[in-house]
This record gives sequence, C-alpha cells and structure tokens, in this order.
Amino acid sequence: MAKAKKANVNAEELLEFYRKMLLIRRFEEKAGQLYGMGLIGGFCHLYIGQEAIVVGLEATAKEGDERITSYRDHGHMLACGMDPNGVMAELAGREGGYSRGKGGSMHMFSKEKNFYGGNGIVGAQVPLGTGLAFANWYRENDNVSFTYFGDGAANQGQVYEAFNMASLWQLPVVYVIENNKYAMGTSLQRASSTPDLYTRGEAFGIPGEKVDGMDVQAVKAAGEKAVAHCRAGKGPYILEMNTYRYRGHSMSDPAKYRTREEVQKVKEERDPIDHLREILITGEHATEADLKGIDKEIKKVVIAAADFATASPEPDVSALYTDILAEV
Repeated sequence: MAKAKKANVNAEELLEFYRKMLLIRRFEEKAGQLYGMGLIGGFCHLYIGQEAIVVGLEATAKEGDERITSYRDHGHMLACGMDPNGVMAELAGREGGYSRGKGGSMHMFSKEKNFYGGNGIVGAQVPLGTGLAFANWYRENDNVSFTYFGDGAANQGQVYEAFNMASLWQLPVVYVIENNKYAMGTSLQRASSTPDLYTRGEAFGIPGEKVDGMDVQAVKAAGEKAVAHCRAGKGPYILEMNTYRYRGHSMSDPAKYRTREEVQKVKEERDPIDHLREILITGEHATEADLKGIDKEIKKVVIAAADFATASPEPDVSALYTDILAEV
C-alpha cells in the first residue's frame, strides 16, 4: 500500500473527527452491553475499530448525497447525523426508533439524512446504491451515492452486475469496500483469488485505490479524490478501506478464527482513535484534559440514548401490518 496522502484539515476539524469517532465507539460499546442484558434482540453487528472510515468519508459529502450500507450500520447512522436516541431505540425494537421498532439493528433508515439502510442480505445494497446513483445521474443533481460493502460481499455476483452498469452509464457512485479481513469468519486469503479488492473494477474500467482505513485523514483525502471524480461526470470510483473489526462478526460470534494476540496487536499499533488522539496531543491541538472532557460529554450522550431506548414503549400490536400492506 502506497504511503497515505493526508487531507488538508485544521485543528477544529480534527477535534470534530475525534468527537464523532469516539461517539461511535462508545455507542457501540453500550449497544454491546444492552445486547448482553437482553435488551437488544436478533442480530447485532458492531463497528468498533472501523470508525475512521465513515467519519472521514462523511467529511467529503454534501447535502443531498446518499449513503447505503450493510448490516454493520450503526456507525454510518451516527456519522451522517442521525440522532443517537432514535438509533438506540431502534436497536431495542422500541417505538421511539427510526423505524418505529420494526427495523431493528439491520434495517433502519432515515429519509431526512439520506441514509438508505442497513441491508441484511449480503451485497444487496450494492445494486441499490447503484440505483441511487442512477437517479442522481438522471436528475443531473450533482449528488453522489456512497455505497459501502465488505470484503465478503465483494465476492457476490450482483456486485459485478452493478459495476458493469455503473461504468456503462458513468454513474456517480463511490463504492467503499470495508475490508476488515475476515468477512463472516473466513480470512481474505482463503476467500479471494486477488489480494487487492479495489482491482475488481479494472475489468469494467473503474479506477480505484487501497486506503489506510484506520487513518481518518487518509480516508478523507481519498474520499475527496473519489468524490471529485464522480461529480466531474467520470463515473464510479472504488475505495478499498484497509481496516479491522475488534469484535466478532456479530454478537453471537466467538471469533475463534483469529488469536487474541492478533487483535491486541492491531489495537495497540493501529487503533484509529488512539492514532488521532496522538496527532491532537503532539500537535498541541488539544490537551489530555480537553480529550477527557470530550469523552465525558460523549458518555453522557450514550447513557441518555440507552435511557431513552429502554423507556420507549414497544410497538403496539396494531402496528404489525403498517407500512407493509398497501390497499390499491
């Protein structure tokens, strides 16, 4: 991987990155606790370790841009400005959630924030995200679709059907491959015939690059390049984010396919929040006290979200068929 290019950011922006990444980290830690207490049911996939990707890319988005992702989606929701209270309530299946308790962890969305899920079928969001880009192209509105998927989904056939159409029509879509090395539990080396997933677009004439997904500044710099490519009418662009998830694939995954030593090594050497923390301290952009104060504020927000979620009522039985069946 080539040496990462750094984005042109100021101290204020770095602090905002830190705040957003820490919010995702603390929120996901609390979600894991609530799941263990039985307050969140079904599937729950945590984003811990991958925070720099969505925070860095959201810094390149403008009003009207869309984002769509897989089931590991809580971080994406928070990064695009969705209310932590509504997100946590939806995880708990409560009426105060973004989908009124009927979408859960994997299937909530926000029309207001142009967040289109949260999709439970592996790779299904890729043609959907391509469709969002087609709508933008058709309307000539200069918007870009950020379409996220993982290294496991990169082997799905529908991904390449979408690549072909996006290239054919020069659609404004940034395909973001969040390569956390293990898909559901199988290492990339055992599942992919090519080590560099961004090259999967070469057959369709789609340019791409590999990015250090643990460095928020490198992510923003790559995102700016990709977005400029799309807004200039040059078609799709692929960003392969080299990242790592600290927890299992989902809360039910014991993650026995990798060693504790491997995970600990990544935490100690590549953690995206610790890396940014060091930049802020050594660059004299913030003091230890400043960062502790931010953490304290974030913890209050997360505790309030958990309290809101547990206090919100479950959906009434009468709502079982709402938003499902349309009488025509």
